[in-house]
Amino acid sequence: MYFRLLSAFLLVASFTKLSAQSYSKLVNPFIGTGGHGHTFPGAVMPFGGCQLSPDTRLEGWDGCGGYHYSDSVIYGFSHTHLSGTGCSDYGDILLMPVTKFMALDRYQYASKFSHSSEQAQAGYYSVLLQQSGIFAELTATTRGGFHQYTYPNNSDVYVVLDLKHRDQVLDSRIEQVDEYTLRGYRFSKAWANQQKLYYEIRFSLPIESIQYDAMGPKGSLTGGIALEKSMHAILKFKHAQNKESKAVLKVKTALSGVDEEGAHKNLLQEMPDAQWDFAAYRNACEKAWDLELGKIQPVGSLPALELEKFYTALYHCMIHPSIYSDVDGRYRGRDDRIHNTNGAFDYYTVFSLWDTYRALHPLLTILDKKRTNDFIQTFIRQYEEGGRLPIWELSSNETNCMIGYHVVSVIWDAYNKGIRDYDAEKAYEAMTRIATHFTDYEGEGLSLHLKEEARARAADADALESYNRFGYVRSDDSHESVSKTLEYAYNDWCIAQMALALGKKEDHDYYLDRSRNWMNVYDPSTGFMRARKNGCLYQPFSPYMVDNNYTEANSWQYSFYMPHDVLAYIDLLGSKEAFEKKLDDLFQANTKTEGREQSDITGLIGQYAHGNEPSHHIVYLYNYIGQREKMQKLVKQICDSFYTNKPDGLIGNEDCGQMSAWYVCSKLGLYPTCPGENNYDAVDTAASFVMNLDFPHEIDLCKVYHTGYEDGFQATRLLIRPEMKTRDWSRVFPHRPGKLKKFATVPYMEGTHGVFEDSVRISFGSPNPGLPVSYSINNGPFTNFTEPFYLSDHASIRFYSLRNTESFRMQEARFTRLPKDRKVFTNSKPHASYTAGGPQALVNQIHGKLNWRAGDWQGYQGQDIEMVLRFDSSRSMQRINTTFLEDQNSWIFYPTELSYAVSTDSVHWVEIQTIATNKSDHDLTVSIASFPCDLRARLNELNVTNSHWKFVRVRAKNYGKMPDWHEGRGYPTYLFIDEIEVD
Repeated sequence: MYFRLLSAFLLVASFTKLSAQSYSKLVNPFIGTGGHGHTFPGAVMPFGGCQLSPDTRLEGWDGCGGYHYSDSVIYGFSHTHLSGTGCSDYGDILLMPVTKFMALDRYQYASKFSHSSEQAQAGYYSVLLQQSGIFAELTATTRGGFHQYTYPNNSDVYVVLDLKHRDQVLDSRIEQVDEYTLRGYRFSKAWANQQKLYYEIRFSLPIESIQYDAMGPKGSLTGGIALEKSMHAILKFKHAQNKESKAVLKVKTALSGVDEEGAHKNLLQEMPDAQWDFAAYRNACEKAWDLELGKIQPVGSLPALELEKFYTALYHCMIHPSIYSDVDGRYRGRDDRIHNTNGAFDYYTVFSLWDTYRALHPLLTILDKKRTNDFIQTFIRQYEEGGRLPIWELSSNETNCMIGYHVVSVIWDAYNKGIRDYDAEKAYEAMTRIATHFTDYEGEGLSLHLKEEARARAADADALESYNRFGYVRSDDSHESVSKTLEYAYNDWCIAQMALALGKKEDHDYYLDRSRNWMNVYDPSTGFMRARKNGCLYQPFSPYMVDNNYTEANSWQYSFYMPHDVLAYIDLLGSKEAFEKKLDDLFQANTKTEGREQSDITGLIGQYAHGNEPSHHIVYLYNYIGQREKMQKLVKQICDSFYTNKPDGLIGNEDCGQMSAWYVCSKLGLYPTCPGENNYDAVDTAASFVMNLDFPHEIDLCKVYHTGYEDGFQATRLLIRPEMKTRDWSRVFPHRPGKLKKFATVPYMEGTHGVFEDSVRISFGSPNPGLPVSYSINNGPFTNFTEPFYLSDHASIRFYSLRNTESFRMQEARFTRLPKDRKVFTNSKPHASYTAGGPQALVNQIHGKLNWRAGDWQGYQGQDIEMVLRFDSSRSMQRINTTFLEDQNSWIFYPTELSYAVSTDSVHWVEIQTIATNKSDHDLTVSIASFPCDLRARLNELNVTNSHWKFVRVRAKNYGKMPDWHEGRGYPTYLFIDEIEVD
């Protein structure tokens, strides 16, 4: 039965010729441009370095792709776009055809448009601009874009070139080379701190005149050739006006991350001077898409809408990563220097690895062995030239976005499938480096943005150090500690497998041990993955809570993340029945979350959230307990409900192909639940396809009955085994592990986080009950824990499980008794996610860190704050000090002013000092500042004789709305306050 099921839905034909069908015509690029899909509808080659598309939105989360289907105005056509990201960047080198001269300061050249006059398919986009009557058509080459503008009868021919569009411009240039050609560059800062892009533009008509806006007064126009910092130009073209015919202007634009010469070479090779036939370029682009999309062909007659959904999803899987090397092999490396592949491989950019390691890259290991190999060559170069493997790389910048080091998953998954045309030892060296050293950029002469990136990774360094030392990431050491612990553990499993494959047994054992660290955030009392702070279980806890302990998720969604060790999790829960109930509870839970609003949590079935990646593998976990019917019902529900043919047809961000890769894999009838394991979960789907794997892309597929638990229940699995000599679908490869042993886990303390008033009860627990615990107070001798005890003063405690005495697993906790003589009162209300435990956190003697997400700061949004500190009795005071944090990139600003007052009765106040902070309103450095007041000196100046006070009042004035330069402009800012100290 299982053989018939699988063979009916997945056939492999290594030499099957592609059919004549035009798969590009099946693609609907408007899918995902509405809702929160964040895709773009314009023209791009498969994995191309130019994404030529209309821009309809300048800012906001749903403007990340530059276009949103609900908009009605086009600002122009820019040459770079990101497909489905949650952060904004690109939108480079914007061109807009117009019919008259105009000023350039406020998008006067924008035009209304209608979807009824708009068309898009793979490799082609067209629209009628209503303001001017110009019909614009776009297509693309690998490193450039081709425009064709058809102007109304008897109209002038103008084009606007805008280099200021969207991102902050660091430097730019527009230079006229001859009467047909412009060249220049644009250096900008957005998500990537320093994106360098060079261009060359060639027009089919001669340029009659150019007017530049050369950084003069707003709206001013200066003639002549602009030098550096030119951002705007409007060009008029020579042509014979004719009332009977329409003028046509064709525009070729080539891009390079290297230099202007690189853009020139790319233009000559991909769009030669003699070739101006727009239809020919469009046809070439469509043929390229037909070739790529045709690697999977439908079998039988399938509904047109199903084909459109499937091939649009496959299309979205082939936009990123994007080629970044020029036609001569040169590229800009992670060290901001120019290097050359010398024809050995193509160098790529845009690696959204936290998203794409899950399904996109495993899919590409089957469909595109050559590009997968090039990706890994790119990773190795980035390690050699920049100091480490990428996390989320964009245009030779590390954005440090998201968590984990999932590049190791991509490398191991490819290596395990026989994709190995690179230096495997060097790759392994880089894999171990990123797992142990997050902040080391060594060597002289490295660019400033590399040093900035190293500083920006301090929080990740804290997380990795905490993980290595304690066996999990403590929430007081780093934010998103539960998610980081779980994802690091999976990454370590990948490194362990690579070590074993390379014969490094000792390394294998070390990383395999680390891969079990996921157990150390399991809470047996609730059955969920739960943060620990100061060695204690984090409080308060709710699995519905969305807070800084999880990455764009909550405990419901992350409590199933151990893809490499699912059987151990089943064993930890006690039985497959308990695991089944936990899965059922997830899909049947209330759909309302608690805590902060998280726009990424969409597509809810219970608390399963298909709109974001942490949930993507969960439905397939039913296979591990033989519950295929439940799995198949949910897969069908997700495919039918969360993927549609409408602009809002994606339930969440496309995320550079991952959202669509889930759909493609599921419709093919396989899903890589654990990338790198070479097992694909089989699923009965309504569509059938033939995969055409051209040699040398062949990967042998075999049918496997995977018996994953000791009592012999079965789940159908598909095993990819590159080393096999034949494709024998009837062979069976049983996997029967013995009873999973209970691994030693690190204990935790129950109760408080470490701050108490009178006394605190101390008790210990463990994810693996029954393991004895030994503890030491204030560096005294270790004692076996037998029963709870109490602390009544400051203390430090070290503790560990007796079967787990390695030094890096020694646990630590510090306990602080709050001062009894003072209380904090406030009428201000902190944000629910940033309470730090309540008002007394402001006098608990625990100072917040630069990494404010660790939770020791109180955050107040859109309001001034007033705190009153009351002492038990009047006392002499010398000094008052209050500490604030600023992270303008995260909407947190210093107060504009701070005032101190004292009182004996809380009714009559003496205003001591008002401090104007005079802090910059455009500083992206995360910093902490204290604002002290010399109380005694100020009282003397004010001729106040009283020296004893019972109340201290602190007022801080909020900055207000975020400034115009900020992408969150107009939204209210935060104040983050910590200790109020009185000496």
